[in-house]
Amino acid sequence: MAAISASTYPAAGVSPFSQRSATSSSGGIRNLSRILAVSTERGGRGTGFGENGKHEKQKLNQKVVKEESEVKPNIYANPEKLPEFEEDKKWLKDYFEECKEMIRSDGGPPRWFSPLECSSFTSPDCPLLLFLPGIDGTGLGLIMHHHKLGKMFNVWCLHIPAQDRTPFNELVKLVERTVRSENYRSPNRPIYLVGESIGACLAISVAAPNPDMDLVLVLSNPATSFSQSQLQPLIPLLEMMPDEFPINLPYILSLATGYFANMLLNFLGCISSSNPLTVLMDNVVKKGSLPQIIGELSQDLATMSSYLPVLADIVPRQTLLWKLNLLKSGSACANSCLHAVKAQLLILCSGRDQLLPSQEESQRLQKALLDCEIRMFDESGHFLFLEDNVDLVTIIKGASFYRRGKHFDCASDFMPPTPSEFKKLHDSISWVLTATSPVMLSTLEDGKVVRGLAGIPSEGPVLFVGYHMLMGFEVIPLVAQIMMERNILVRGIAHPAMFVRVKDRRPPEPELSDFDILRVMGAVPVSAANFYKLMSSKSHALLYPGGIREALHRKGEEYKLFWPDKSEFVRMAARFGAKIIPFGVVGEDDFAEIILDYNDLMKIPWRREEIERVTSRTAKLRTDASGEIANQQMHIPWVLPKFPGRFYYYFGKPILTEGMKVELREKKKCDEMYLHIKSEVEGCIDFLKNKREKDPYRNLLSRALYQASHPGSTSPFHLPSFDL
Repeated sequence: MAAISASTYPAAGVSPFSQRSATSSSGGIRNLSRILAVSTERGGRGTGFGENGKHEKQKLNQKVVKEESEVKPNIYANPEKLPEFEEDKKWLKDYFEECKEMIRSDGGPPRWFSPLECSSFTSPDCPLLLFLPGIDGTGLGLIMHHHKLGKMFNVWCLHIPAQDRTPFNELVKLVERTVRSENYRSPNRPIYLVGESIGACLAISVAAPNPDMDLVLVLSNPATSFSQSQLQPLIPLLEMMPDEFPINLPYILSLATGYFANMLLNFLGCISSSNPLTVLMDNVVKKGSLPQIIGELSQDLATMSSYLPVLADIVPRQTLLWKLNLLKSGSACANSCLHAVKAQLLILCSGRDQLLPSQEESQRLQKALLDCEIRMFDESGHFLFLEDNVDLVTIIKGASFYRRGKHFDCASDFMPPTPSEFKKLHDSISWVLTATSPVMLSTLEDGKVVRGLAGIPSEGPVLFVGYHMLMGFEVIPLVAQIMMERNILVRGIAHPAMFVRVKDRRPPEPELSDFDILRVMGAVPVSAANFYKLMSSKSHALLYPGGIREALHRKGEEYKLFWPDKSEFVRMAARFGAKIIPFGVVGEDDFAEIILDYNDLMKIPWRREEIERVTSRTAKLRTDASGEIANQQMHIPWVLPKFPGRFYYYFGKPILTEGMKVELREKKKCDEMYLHIKSEVEGCIDFLKNKREKDPYRNLLSRALYQASHPGSTSPFHLPSFDL
């Protein structure tokens, strides 16, 4: 089988209070009907729904199922009009407002609660997610992610009251009891521990003595580096300061960040970067009005300044001293048991964390832990989950960390991209679409060639089989346009290099995070099992039989197919009656010229060693093949960019395999079908190569002049081309 080439794509970036039912425990949260759906005592599973609540929830779920079964218009048709954030997303001000409600009558021991927005749509099959808070202890640190997490997880948040003095080892026991209890109830389902700073130390300390449990840890700026942070020297300072001295969390944060305004911007999350000028200019570009932006920013700063007293209430002076000591003991405990952690880990690291040395710590943890991945956020501060541009759900999906069972299932565990996720993808690749101005042609059932994608079947399973251009540059416009025009998600069958983390990575080996956006869009590693799952789930799949050899071809080999002799995919497609769509694409020679290919690079000693090292550390495909198709050396050819031309796609007439399952068991018939598909792909390429010579808008300059004279023609997909 084949794969999408290992090329790098742009990564996707990524409210009124809802009514909540109240529960309370001894000395617990009271009068929080607007805050919590569920409040439990130390370890038990609680529920805030009475009989009426159950009926209401059933009605709500029935309504959701009914709405999802209805045919909806293609909301992806105009990505520019898609919302940047989901409608029910909460914001930073909601965090402070709900913290005010919570601490107003706070007290009692640490306990779990489940926000109502996380429990309205949760399926019984969803895994459990336990949120372990940072230094604030409120448990509301994921408030900006509740609306999306609730559709994928059963979310419980740990609340540690401000006046609580439970030592770290007792907090570990509390979380461990809950984990063991829920693991006993659902032994075949993973449990997610999402921890922030001190919460990350809790997660590590729980995972270490439970190596046989299926735990997934997502840790944001772990406090395991507390001994190297600028917070540790504050402990003796707080201990010797007189009570009259006005020192609290806002004051400590202002010391840590250097000056008051920067503290506001960094902690409150008004901006993700510590450089206000950068954000100001970005907003000017988006909105176009500098006075308006300055006014809004001033208003935001004034609003956020009013929440400083809330910070003091969340972590008063004595609580702050206790929390710093808790960080110290938690860091020591977590570091002492790192060697015993067997769980799957994802570390989220901020580049501008001014409280902890998170960048250096993430690298240390990755080397110390067996199964650990890192995602860097260069422009983010310490409080990562309270920043607008950070989407925890997208991060988890992009890292392929979401699963409902023991192992990730590319069919049942896949969550399609949301409109906001697709918008971020489209925004990140808009320059590619503008530069390539793709021409899309398809073939109807009667054989007529038409502009657009009307010839692509709506019902799956559908298998796209075609030519892989240099570096796989054709994949981005292909997937984006089919999504926009037909509301169909095409799932690529990709090389395993995009999914397997390599220990001690060295350039030019790509970062695994470079391919997160492909995984969000549904790409899966190439294997017979995954191909089976895609076809059985009636997906639209994208397959390149030429794989890496075709995408990383040599000089003079453009538009040459490097397909294996074996008819790898035909029988599987016929087994499920899939429609096979052969397609061709041309345009790479109008964008780049190879100046050093594999043969040239192998003559350079240090480059040869590099290619051999990278290839030896990459998963091997087609080990039983011979000839050129077996020569899948991992390298990046050196190319010379050209003045941009245009990409052309031609999707041939769908080849029906329904009812041919028995017939194609015969090797001769199967080989004939395979050669027919290959011939169709070559025909599509020849058709496009001839037609593009008659395109007056093949050059970027001619297209720019056309758009200048036709102001309404802004979409790169709708510019004129040759006559059919």
